[in-house]
Amino acid sequence: MSLLALLSDYTLQNVAIGAALLGLVSGVLGSFAVLRKQSLLGDTLSHAALPGVCLGFIIGGGRHMGSILAGALITGALAALVMLLLTRMSRLKTDAALGISLSVFFAVGVVLLSYLQGGSNASQGGLDAFLFGQAAATLRSDLWIMGGVSVFALALVTALWKEFKLVSFDTQFAATLGLPVAWLEALMTVMIALAVVVGLQMVGVVLMAAMIIAPAVAARQWAHRLESMVLLAAVFGIIGGVSGAMISALARGLATGPLIILSLSSVVIVSLMFAPGRGFVWEILKLKRDRRQLRYQQVLTTLYRLASHHSDPGYRLDQGMVDAYHRTNTKRALERLMRRGLVTLTTPPSHEPGQRKQWVLTAEGCREAERILDSLGQEASA
Repeated sequence: MSLLALLSDYTLQNVAIGAALLGLVSGVLGSFAVLRKQSLLGDTLSHAALPGVCLGFIIGGGRHMGSILAGALITGALAALVMLLLTRMSRLKTDAALGISLSVFFAVGVVLLSYLQGGSNASQGGLDAFLFGQAAATLRSDLWIMGGVSVFALALVTALWKEFKLVSFDTQFAATLGLPVAWLEALMTVMIALAVVVGLQMVGVVLMAAMIIAPAVAARQWAHRLESMVLLAAVFGIIGGVSGAMISALARGLATGPLIILSLSSVVIVSLMFAPGRGFVWEILKLKRDRRQLRYQQVLTTLYRLASHHSDPGYRLDQGMVDAYHRTNTKRALERLMRRGLVTLTTPPSHEPGQRKQWVLTAEGCREAERILDSLGQEASA
């Protein structure tokens, strides 16, 4: 199939647009969940949406997307409010409250799903697809609903940007300014439920947690400000969603939802590895550089201390003596110090036949060693 024919495919267009909308809203709203250290919130709300899907099916009398998504939003928001009440009205920590909400609501959802599957209503067939998503079944009417929810969520974030930003970083300061912190936290939590609602058709209940968290985690590695983090998270979400949909279209038989999550996971892995200043690769290189620098400083201060002990700035040291002192080969460190002009290699006196060349501190090396020792002394005293 040519690229033009692929792009003109009706099903692919629906899936790609839906995945882009999902990535956009998940990236924006998930950023606040990550910053508030509530990464499990997406998992809880996505599982809590299952009973809402079943109740929406029962009330609507069939697989009407509007009623199903409304039911998912209600139960997801209810689970979020239960979590908030448990943390505020009891001694439970956030992770325990999230676990309780997740388990109870998901258990209710499984019971309702089993009940519906045992019934005589033929339209319940495929209702369990909401567990893992069924992107290929996305219709244009579904896209309008997803788009409306996404626009509403983004408009709310824009309108309350300063308040959400302050509550995410410093709730106590926000409270001193008179902001309704509890209501703002509840609203942000309900908005995560909105993102879950958008993604039910695409990736399903089980995988939706990764969709909420992955774009924000990847963006956090690159960004130093909330504005840039939210923007990058939205971009990463769109890229992951669309690329997953395209891969699913090219490789027939592969589920779209898991491929979207795998695409986002690839973005997260690349970000964790190579993000400037925070990536694992840069941390490893920095650690090696710091270790080398420490070794150079240790060798230099050793030469200085020995010269000071013998009251001889030109005190000569054999390579073997330096190695024995540090219990390792210091040749590379000494050669680097020599390239920097801090030490020099001298020929031993004529009355010491058979001696190898010896290392001697230069005047610049003495000053550098004194500076290092002074800074270490100041750090110790502080």
